Amino acid sequence: MARGWSAEIERWRGRDLFQSGAPSQMDLFDYKPGLERFRGAELPDSVRKGQRLTGMTATQVSFPVAPSRFKFARQGKSGAWLSELLPHTARVVDDVCIVRSMHTEAINHDPAITFFQTGAQLAGRPSIGAWLSYGLGSENRDLPAFVVMVSQGTGNRGDQPLYDRLWASGFLPTRYQGVKFRSVGDPVLHLTNPSGVDASTRRRILDDLARLNEAKLADYGDPEISTRIAQYELAYRMQSSVPELIDLSKEPESTFELYGPESRKPGSYAANCLLARRLAERGVRFIQLFHRGWDQHTTLPKQIANQCQDTDQASAALVVDLKQRGLLDDTLVVWGGEFGRTVYCQGKLTADDYGRDHHPRCFTIWLAGGGARAGTIHGETDDHCYNITRDPVHVHDLHATILHCLGIDHTRLTFKFQGRHFRLTDVQGNVVQSILA
Repeated sequence: MARGWSAEIERWRGRDLFQSGAPSQMDLFDYKPGLERFRGAELPDSVRKGQRLTGMTATQVSFPVAPSRFKFARQGKSGAWLSELLPHTARVVDDVCIVRSMHTEAINHDPAITFFQTGAQLAGRPSIGAWLSYGLGSENRDLPAFVVMVSQGTGNRGDQPLYDRLWASGFLPTRYQGVKFRSVGDPVLHLTNPSGVDASTRRRILDDLARLNEAKLADYGDPEISTRIAQYELAYRMQSSVPELIDLSKEPESTFELYGPESRKPGSYAANCLLARRLAERGVRFIQLFHRGWDQHTTLPKQIANQCQDTDQASAALVVDLKQRGLLDDTLVVWGGEFGRTVYCQGKLTADDYGRDHHPRCFTIWLAGGGARAGTIHGETDDHCYNITRDPVHVHDLHATILHCLGIDHTRLTFKFQGRHFRLTDVQGNVVQSILA
């Protein structure tokens, strides 16, 4: 583990707004006005450079260039180009750092999302939230250190699945895994006492169970038994803390106006963003919102417009809300998906419709608060938005930078497993100093 931290680190938190399915960077953040003159023309070999394709477009005989059909305009003092689909993000653009030069190693969703969450394409490594829970501990003994919420967008209802291993602890002790909050029934399974069991009875049951577990712990010394004891106690305390957390009745009307009408609907992205702010106020270390619906291989213009209606207002509202409550300086917000989208059309290109395949060579994310340099744009791509031409940022670099913003040296946050000291960034990763305040 990292050592020599200052007391200031104790208050730092992370919020990851993960857009599952891969948002199209050139339809949202990476403006390429020159592409219009290449509409329908074949993607040049000099641009593609023999790079691999997915099985979905590898057999296409034509790769026509598909410029974005959406208008862009400069926004804020930074003059960042943003799509008309992001009017609310435009209002907070001077509070965010836009990174246009992200790249990854995976070309399909599952390995790419796994890589983004764990630093490895193969399942089994600890998630970034588990690493942070392990490295920073918990600020609130009545809530988990790491909370996950999942929402379904309207962009693509048949989107890729999300597995619980994406927020798991891997080879770390299971006490560090994420706790998934549900939108239906108990936010956490079995939070409510069964019929006929009151609080005092539950307390007596847990006390007896703890004595049995402590006896087994003395016999075997298995740390998972310690985890079991701690998790039973946390679950008991959450019976009081979680109902208070999800009770929005005391939120003023202005809050719902800020986050949008969907913020009243449990399980929506907007409602989850509002809960993320409430969790931040209560000291939860790391919160991940997974929002599905960005896998737009066909009819992208219609689907991405719907998806932005789901996410734009609430994402910007979270930044505004944290800032006005004095929480943004020590809370890092990260918005992005697992890779980008191709400039060439998947399927048939028409005057007003197109689809885009997966593209790991370049994509865009943004960061706000928590030490990120506000009002800046980092990195550049070529005229076809296909290759990075300046300041590339690998996923390992992003992980190193996130850990740095939260007060951790990524090379020192390690865990010994099977004879080797593992870390989130494996043996790679560099802190991107130019995007830090």
